[in-house]
Amino acid sequence: MREVRFSVLPVAPAQQVITNSWAGWPGSAALTPQVAVRAHVAGPVDAGTGYLVNIACLDEILRATAIPPFAEAWAQAGGRPVEPAGLLRGLWDAVGERLTTGALERLELRVTPYLRYALGAGDLSMVQVTQSFEFAAAHRLYVPDLSAEENRRIFGKCTNPNGHGHNYVLEVTVAGPPDPTSGAVLSLPEFEAVVKERVIDRFDHRHLNADCAEFATLNPSVENITRVIWELLAGAFGRCRLHTVRVWETPKTYAEYHGE
Repeated sequence: MREVRFSVLPVAPAQQVITNSWAGWPGSAALTPQVAVRAHVAGPVDAGTGYLVNIACLDEILRATAIPPFAEAWAQAGGRPVEPAGLLRGLWDAVGERLTTGALERLELRVTPYLRYALGAGDLSMVQVTQSFEFAAAHRLYVPDLSAEENRRIFGKCTNPNGHGHNYVLEVTVAGPPDPTSGAVLSLPEFEAVVKERVIDRFDHRHLNADCAEFATLNPSVENITRVIWELLAGAFGRCRLHTVRVWETPKTYAEYHGE
């Protein structure tokens, strides 16, 4: 995987492009989108160089293929929103044509730290949209059929009677074809409203064991929380299908579910 980051000032007739390979993010002379494009490439490693692909070449390819269409889209939009999903397929073809080693497996467009779009080699007609959400909740890991000693051995301090809390980060990915008119896969306000109503409002600032019927008899491990959230969201996004639910319990631990 290689990520290229850039910022474009949407001014005509020429767009000012700012890139920086070494800083965390490119500088910006104004309030502009900060975009990251990630290319995942797979293939055999060269026996001599040890490279699958030279990242300097990949940087050049990504900048040459990504920056011009984004700059043009922003300039033409004239301050109106730009739908990123509609740009992905053209970018996929342009990157794939220029690769001389390896094969493009996945292309991600990150438009904020919390929102990303992606295409995968398996089905180029379906664009994946991932949005991040947060909720705070308490839980206790405890199995009634086990003794207190067995619960402590398995769950440690996580089985303390009054429970403990987490700031959970929820990533929901849906997949669907871009609308031929708007280019959007799913309206982002609609996306956020569904997750808020079905998940965030249900679990945020709750004690999962005591306050939530879903965990009255189900141990609220991060694995079970992830599966329950899938069940709450599956079928709720109209023509888009739910693709992945990922729940970060801590910055070091997440569980992910794709359905049966």
